[in-house]
Amino acid sequence: MSPELYIAAAGVAVAVVVIILLFKAVWRVAEPNEALIISGLGARRRGDGVDSLGFKIITGKGTAVLPGFQAARRLRLDTRAANLQVSCVTQQGIPVHIRGVVIYKVGDDLSSIANAARRFLDQQDFMTSAIHELFTGHLRSIIGNLTIEDLILNRERLTSETRASAADEMSKLGLIVDSLQIQEIDDETGYIDNLGKPHAAKVAATARIAQAQRDQEATEAEQIAAANMAAARRDSRIKEAAYQAEIDQAMATARQAGPLSEATARQEVVVQETKAAELEAQLAEQRLQSQVRKPADAKAYETVTLSQAERDARIAQAQAEAKETELRAAAQASQVKLAAAADAESVRLRGEAAGAATKIAGEAEAQAAQARGLAQAEAAKALGLAEAEASQAKGLAEAQAIRARAQALKDNQEAVIAQQLAERWPEVVEAGAKAFGNVDHMVVLNGAQGVEELLAKALTLGGAGMGLARALLNGGAPNGVTPNGVTPNGSEPEISGKAP
Repeated sequence: MSPELYIAAAGVAVAVVVIILLFKAVWRVAEPNEALIISGLGARRRGDGVDSLGFKIITGKGTAVLPGFQAARRLRLDTRAANLQVSCVTQQGIPVHIRGVVIYKVGDDLSSIANAARRFLDQQDFMTSAIHELFTGHLRSIIGNLTIEDLILNRERLTSETRASAADEMSKLGLIVDSLQIQEIDDETGYIDNLGKPHAAKVAATARIAQAQRDQEATEAEQIAAANMAAARRDSRIKEAAYQAEIDQAMATARQAGPLSEATARQEVVVQETKAAELEAQLAEQRLQSQVRKPADAKAYETVTLSQAERDARIAQAQAEAKETELRAAAQASQVKLAAAADAESVRLRGEAAGAATKIAGEAEAQAAQARGLAQAEAAKALGLAEAEASQAKGLAEAQAIRARAQALKDNQEAVIAQQLAERWPEVVEAGAKAFGNVDHMVVLNGAQGVEELLAKALTLGGAGMGLARALLNGGAPNGVTPNGVTPNGSEPEISGKAP
C-alpha cells in the first residue's frame, strides 16, 4: 500500500472515532421510567397545550444535547411510597392514631411532568415528606368529621374523601395517587375494644351455642354409635352363646354317652347276673333234688351204715353248696351295690360340676342328669330285682337245706346229733377244759392213767350233752317242733331266710 492511501485510511478512521465520540457526548436517551428535562439554548417548546415552558421534556426516546449550551436532567417516573402516621381526634372527641400508606408517582402527561420538574427536579427525595404532610392534614380534617364507627365500618369512605380532597394539591404538584390504604386505627381509650365486645360476646355466645349444638350432635351420634356397637356386641355374644350352647350340649351329650352306655351295659350285666343267680339257684335246687332227695330215697333201703354215711355226705354237700350259693349271691349283691354306689357318686359329682356351668350348659346338664336319673332308676330297679331274686334264691336254697336237714333228722336222729356234736366237738372239749382253768396246782397220783381218767371225765360232758339232745328229741323239740319235723298242729315249721 502506498503511503498516501495509508494516511487517507488513518484519517478516515480517526474521523469516524471522533464522530462517534462527539455523538455519544451529544446524544441523550430517556429510560422508560424517567423523563429528560432539557433546558438552555433552543430548549423552549411550544404546542401540546403547553405554552412557553422554557424547557423541553423528552420521554421514551433520545435527543441531542449541546454541551455547554444545553443541560439535560432526569426526573424519575417510577412509583414511590409514603408511610402515614396521624394522631387526630374524631367527631366524638376520641383520640385515635391512624397508620396508612400512600402509593404515588409523577403523572405521565407533560403538564404533570412539568409541574413535578419545577418543584422536585433537584429535590426528588423531598417528595415523600411533602406527600406525608399533605395527606396528614387532609386525614385530620376528614377524621374530625367522622365517628369511630364510621372509621371502622366505612374505611372506603375515608380513603375516597382523602383522595378527593388532596386531588387538587396533587395535580399542582404533578403527582397522582395510585393507592391509599388505611392500615390500622388505634384507640388509646379502649373505645374500639369496648365497641367490639358486645359483638364479640354475641359471636362468642353464638360460637358456644354452635359448639354446644355440635357437641350435642356429636354426643348423640356417639351414643347412637355406642348403642349400635353394644347391640352388635350383644347380637354377637348371643350368637356366640347360642353356638357355645350347641357346642356344650354336644359335648355334654358326648360326655354322657359314655356313662349312659356304661349304665346300660352295667344294667345288662346285672340282668345277666340275675339270670345266672336264678339258674344257679335252680341248679342248686335240681342238684338237691337229684343228689340229695332221690339218692337218699333210693338208698334208704340199704344198710343203715351206708345210708347214714351217704346221708351225712349228702347233707354236708348240700350245706356246702348252700353256703357257696349264699356267698356267691352276697358277692354279686355286694358288687351290684358297689357299682350302684359308684354310679350315684359319679352322678353327684357330675351334678355339682354342672351346677357351676352357664344357663344353657345347665339345661343341657339337667337333661343329661335326667337321662342319668332314668338310667340309674332303671339300674336301681334292676339291682333291686336282682337282690330280691338273689334273696329269694338264697331263701329257697336255705329252705331246701333246712328241709333236707329236717328230713335227715327225722330219718336218723342219732346220726344228726352225732354230726352236730362232731362239728361242735372242739367247743365241747374247750368247755370241758375250762373246768381246769382256775386250778393253779394239780397233783395226779396214778400218773398217766390218772390224767387219762381226768380227761375222760371232762369229755363225758359231751356224752351227757348227747343224752340231753336225745331226750329232747324224744320228749319234744324246742319251739314246738316235734322230732318228725312238724308242729303239734300238723303244719310244717316256718322257714326263715337264715339257716339255723
